[in-house]
Amino acid sequence: MNDATRLLVRASSGDASAIDELAPVVYDELRRIAALRLRREKPGHTLQPTALANEAYLRLVDHAKLEWRDRAHFLALAARVMRQVLVDHARARDARKQGGGRERLTLHDAAQIAATPALDLLALEELAGLDARKGRVVEMRFFGGLEVREIAHSLGVSDAPVESDWCFSRAWLKGRLS
Repeated sequence: MNDATRLLVRASSGDASAIDELAPVVYDELRRIAALRLRREKPGHTLQPTALANEAYLRLVDHAKLEWRDRAHFLALAARVMRQVLVDHARARDARKQGGGRERLTLHDAAQIAATPALDLLALEELAGLDARKGRVVEMRFFGGLEVREIAHSLGVSDAPVESDWCFSRAWLKGRLS
């Protein structure tokens, strides 16, 4: 059992000091996941990796009654929370009046946007509404950067259904976004 898992188990049992000790152990991993996720966003995104990692951590430790099984489970939950933060951010952006917040794009920025694979967060919400496990697989893989084996362990299934869900979800999202 590694340090993160030990601290997560202690925190799950209500040990407040474990939560304080947990932050430095998992923070680099949270920031890495946040940076990976934000690289897939459009240039000029207003959230920074540090802010996304901080918000995710605060939301996770705010749920003191969560029972974290291990590091992979914690990172899967972190990926889900980061997705929720980004969905909330996207909804707030879309809720602005038409024309508000428009920015000028240079040709260089437009080329970068076209070359960057993006995931429509609202399409992911729709997929999760149709099949919760497929939505979880996408969020853990896309947002959390977890491998198939880690996702399968976190969901309590074998690798095959995760691979199948990942394959289906990519095709569904591609069709939805085309």
